[in-house]
Amino acid sequence: MTKDQNEMSFLNHLEILRWTLIRSTLAVLAFGMVAFAMKDFIFNKIILLPKDASFVTYRFLCSVSQQFGTQGLCIDEIPFIVQSRTMAGQFSAHIWTSITAGFILAFPFILWEIWKFIKPGLYPKERKNAKSFIIISSFLFFLGILFGYYVITPLSINFLGAYRVADEVHSNIDLSSYIGLLRASTLSAGLIFEMPIIIYFLTKMGLVTPEFLKKYRKYALVLVLILSALITPPDVISQIIVAIPMMILYQVSITISKIIIRKEKKAQATIKKV
Repeated sequence: MTKDQNEMSFLNHLEILRWTLIRSTLAVLAFGMVAFAMKDFIFNKIILLPKDASFVTYRFLCSVSQQFGTQGLCIDEIPFIVQSRTMAGQFSAHIWTSITAGFILAFPFILWEIWKFIKPGLYPKERKNAKSFIIISSFLFFLGILFGYYVITPLSINFLGAYRVADEVHSNIDLSSYIGLLRASTLSAGLIFEMPIIIYFLTKMGLVTPEFLKKYRKYALVLVLILSALITPPDVISQIIVAIPMMILYQVSITISKIIIRKEKKAQATIKKV
């Protein structure tokens, strides 16, 4: 192959990548426009709902507390108000919230675009797994989003919203700060729940093995606790609640890595026999 052919091949890859990014961006914008038109539902039924003391997570924690004969986890109100202190604050919040919602809703399509981009470099058997890849990856991402919304977000809002350094200091939370907390909690959880998929590809590339994951499990535990501390309030209970599913995902990743290595060894053994 000549130098010009190599350059054309590289340029063709760049062109494909460019259109992959363009289509993904258009999908995010399209879903974002839908979210923008659904302002009342997005803000009143989703964004601001965890601030309500009747939110399902708070009711669940209260019922658990009552099972043990105490009201320790029951709350009557979350003592802060959400405010906007800049002229364009609410409009900006509306725009960026719509874009975030657009990204979440378009995530399966973005995965499909990524799959089409990397498909030429895969084996025929691996190309057949496209649907499974999209479905499993999307399921894990949305599961993480739900975990972030129904677990991490209410724990953070309840702790940080009720925290006081003095009775004279009142909490009037800026809208951008409130939405930033919710966005970070949900998106970070969604991406963290992609751990089994990431380990799958790292194993296929030969970068990690089950033995490697087992050997460094204790270090992974420390890393998980650090991540839990970063995305949750600074209390032990919240960190443990978040750390448990992350460690389960890590163990699932080890199992996935084992299965991949086992299949590759069988394939190699079959080739040698032939």
